[in-house]
Parts: sequence; C-alpha cells; structure tokens
Amino acid sequence: MRHPSTDLADAMAGAYNAGDMERVIALAARAGDGADEGVLLLLGLAQQASGRYDRAATTFHRLVQRRPEVSAYWNNLGVACRLSGDLAAAEQALSRASALAPDDAEVLYNLGLLHIQQRRWPLAREALLDAVERAPGFIDARLQAAYACYVCGDNTAQEAMLAGAPDWPGQPAEQALILSAMLSAQGDLAGALRTLERARLPGGPADEPLRWRIAAQRVLLHERNNQLEQAQRALERLPLAALEALPADARQARADVWRAHAALAMRSGACAEAATLYRRALALATDDETRASIGFALASACDRQGRHADAWHAVQDAHAAQLEIARHVLPELLAPDSQPLQAAELDHAAYARWKPLSAPDDRRSPVFVVGFPRSGTTLLEQMLDAHPDFRSMDERAFIHELTERMAQVGQRYPDDLADLTQSEADQLRAAYFRMVGRVLPDLGRHRLVDKNPLNMLCLPMIMRLFPQARIILCLRHPCDVLLSCTMQPFRSPAFMVLCSSLQRLARGYVQAFEQWYRQVEVFGPRVLEWRYESVVGDLDDHLARLGAFLDLADASPMARFAEHARGKRFISTPSYAQVTQGIHAGAINRWHGYRDQFEPVLPLLRPLIDRLGYTV
Repeated sequence: MRHPSTDLADAMAGAYNAGDMERVIALAARAGDGADEGVLLLLGLAQQASGRYDRAATTFHRLVQRRPEVSAYWNNLGVACRLSGDLAAAEQALSRASALAPDDAEVLYNLGLLHIQQRRWPLAREALLDAVERAPGFIDARLQAAYACYVCGDNTAQEAMLAGAPDWPGQPAEQALILSAMLSAQGDLAGALRTLERARLPGGPADEPLRWRIAAQRVLLHERNNQLEQAQRALERLPLAALEALPADARQARADVWRAHAALAMRSGACAEAATLYRRALALATDDETRASIGFALASACDRQGRHADAWHAVQDAHAAQLEIARHVLPELLAPDSQPLQAAELDHAAYARWKPLSAPDDRRSPVFVVGFPRSGTTLLEQMLDAHPDFRSMDERAFIHELTERMAQVGQRYPDDLADLTQSEADQLRAAYFRMVGRVLPDLGRHRLVDKNPLNMLCLPMIMRLFPQARIILCLRHPCDVLLSCTMQPFRSPAFMVLCSSLQRLARGYVQAFEQWYRQVEVFGPRVLEWRYESVVGDLDDHLARLGAFLDLADASPMARFAEHARGKRFISTPSYAQVTQGIHAGAINRWHGYRDQFEPVLPLLRPLIDRLGYTV
C-alpha cells in the first residue's frame, strides 16, 4: 500500500510540472511540520518560482539541517538567499555546496551569479569559466561568463565563451539584449540582430517595454556598424510621442529609445537635440555602465556645439562612473602611484645576449601600426586596408597575448627572449598566425596589417619574432591625443583608470613615449613616423612616402579609404564614424577649447611636445 506522503509528493510534483505553484504550496501545507524531504524540496522550489524568496530560504534551510551532506540543498539555499537579497548567507551556502561538490557546474554557475550581484567581477569570471569548463554545453553559464569577461576586459575569453552563440536557442529578452551587445562588440552584427529577433518575452505587462528596448537596440546596432539608412528606418518605428503610452515604470525603455534618437541626431549634426535626449536618458540611468556610456555621448554632443564647460562636466561624471566599474575589477590600479600601462623593456646589454634566429623577411612579416590611442591609427589602418595588397584585422592584442603565453610556460618576458630556441620562436609565430587566421581566414598572400596602438610597448616581442617588420608610428599633438582619450568610453578597465584624470593620463602618455624611444635606440627597428596634422595638410605626398616605405608600386588606392571604410562590416574603435567621412581638419588643435584644464599638465608634457616638434 502506498504511503500517504508518497501520494502527496506525487500530487505536488504533478502541480509543479504543470506550473501551478500555488497548488504545490497549498498541498505542502497538508504535511505540516512533519513534511518529508521530497515535500520540502518541492515546496521550496515552488516558493522560489513564485517569488517568495525569503520563505524558500527558510524551507531550504530546514532541508540542509536535515541533510547537511547534500550539496544540492545548499545550492538551493544559496540561490534563494541570493534572490532574497541576503548575499552573505548566499555566499556561505554556496561555498558549502562547492566544498561538497567542487566539480558541480550548477553550483559554480550560481556562485558566479552571486559574485556578479556582489560586483566582484574577477571572482565571477573565474567561477563561471570553471562552470563552462565542466559543462561546455551549459549555455546560461557561457553567456554569463562572457559578460563577466566583457566587464573585466578579457576579450579573448569572451570570444571563446560566445563561440556559436548566434545559433543558441532564443534567450529571455533581458539576456538577449546583453548577448546582442556583446556580439556586436565582436563585429558580428548578423548574430546580434538574430539574437534580438529570437528574444523570448516573459508574457504580460512587461512585454511592451521590452519590445521597445529591443527595437531601440536594433537602431543602435545599425548605427554602430555605419548602416545609417537601416538605422533610420528602424528608428521610424519608435516615435518619441508614443513613449507616453508606456507604463510609468518603463524607465529603461524610455532611456533606450531616447538614446537611439540621440545617436541618429548626432550622425545628422543635430547635436543640441542629441544633448537634450541624452540628458533625459542620463536622468533615468541606474547603473555605472549606463551612466558612463550616456555621459561620454553627452560630452561629445556638447563638445561639437562648442560648449566646452558642459562637455568637461559631463565627461568627468562619465569617468567617475567608469572608476566605480574599475574599482570592482582592478582595485589595485586606483592607488595614486599605480601604472595602468604595464610595460617591459630591455637595455643594450640584454639585447646583445639574444641568440641569432631565423625569421620572416619584411614581405612575410606584419606591418605594425602603433602609437598612443587616438593618434590616427584607425585612419591609417583603413588607408592600408583599402589597398589590395593588404588586409587588416581590426584592433587585436595578439602580440600582447604572446607575452602571456611565455608566462604560462614559465618564461619571463622580455628577459627570456634572449634564450628562445628556434623551435620556441617558431611556435610563438605559429600561435600568432593561428590567432590571425581565426579573424582573417582568407588572408592568403595579402600582407597583414596589425594595428594595435599599444604594441608600441611590446617592441621586444615584435623584434624577436619579426625583426624585419615595417613599423609605422602614428603621431598627433599630445594635447589633442589626451583630450580625445579623455572623451572616449574605453572598455579596458586599465584604460578606464588611466583616462580618469588628465594628470594620470599625461603621466602614462609620457612614460609610454619615453620607453618607446629607449627601445628604438636599443633595437633600431624600421620605423616611419606618420604625423596626423601633416597627413591632413597634404594627403597625396604622405601616401607617396608611405608607399615608398612599404615598397608599393602604386599607393593611390589608399586615398579611397573613406569609401572603403563605409563598406566594411565593422570597425571596433571609437573612430568608427569618423573614418567614413574622409580627411578633415576639425580634430586639429581641438584641445584649445579646454586649455584651462590642460594648464596643470603642460609642464609634464612640454619636453615631449618639443621633442615631437609641436608647440603649445
């Protein structure tokens, strides 16, 4: 004969599977204080599913008291505590679950979600990557791991987590918005749009605001990829007047739509209208990333109107928000004497110890485009990419990743470059070209353009693997460079910190160039200096010089770079819009509008300004 508790548990399971959580809870009441393990488990799950998180935590706490050796019950308790807002209790429960089942991907996933809620991003990244390692098909874990990597600035791991993401099943709308943004940042517009198309709405009153948010993101994706006609058509389906019909609490939907209208207003030159819309959106921002993103956009709108004081105020607020992000990712960089730009160099004696190794000639080596960010590197990259002999791969940190590969096998960079064997050097080059091949599978016989500004800090690695490579150093007035960096929403936490104050940024800029010139003296690389202001003044002459440096028979295709850039699917840097517009002088001496802010750092910059041939 069946035991009554078995019948009760079966009835509860049937109700739970049918989605009737109220019936599950009502049935559980019949068991009273003598409810068995199965009844308590179903009760806790139903309470959690119906939003009664405190009660669910109480129920799961009863379970762990009865069966403290069962990791799943501690996991359930941790989830309920996290959802109820008791993060300390959640961490204690999930830590216990992890100790009992260290290889349980579900536990690691929930621990990662907890760390995200705590804004402990490096711990979240670690736990979620561990979850994916143990369960590679765990899509929710892959998505959240990618997001943690995104916040931490770990682009390589983020891309690995999102492999195949466009073919994942449709995601809940909130997650689809995050996933589409990450795919777009990787240059996969088609995947980003497909993710939005397949987003799952929750049903009920929340659907309409989410539809508006998805539509607004579609506008921004097209704009970010320079598809302005598609962006405008999508925007026409989001009339501002219709926002009044949205529920009063649909704050995020309103902000997203205002941002979409503002972005297109900026592209059409209606900067005052854009500034008004950005201010409305900023007033509704609730998280640091949104405040920063809108703040930088508002600063740009004010700057283009010549309202420099307003622009500076907006950009300082944006940096304050970014510093809060960085504080939870790399808190050690916030120390006053920290150096966000990590660099390593060699002296003449260390270079003299290098063993001779064979290496590719200049035609089989990449052309490296370096310089401090915002010095015109993207402009030059697009010029080179417009030439049929070259292929660029957008901005990649592959050379830097080779230094990390050395560390992974116990080699010190740059000291142990001297002792590399031919086989080890060949393996590093092969690893580099494998990474290139994932981005440019059809590179073929084209010459590779590796544009990464801060490769200027990796000259020892470049010279060890590609000693015959041609290197182009992009130069621009230091004050214009620093102003442009200050105005940009960089994703790297280290660069967030570096650009957070003009004093810190100026110090980093000077240190980068001092190291560059010391390393140039040591290695004697083949370098062409490419000066932004001179290029603007006489493009044809400088293209001829560039062609001669690269041994090109005909440099003229590079003059059509703006048309070429408009046809590209994606340009990852903040210059994605400017490079489609051709050469213009508007960015020269832009810093003069902010001279009062620059006066305190001019003594630090003046020696380098003089060395580079500029004036103040």
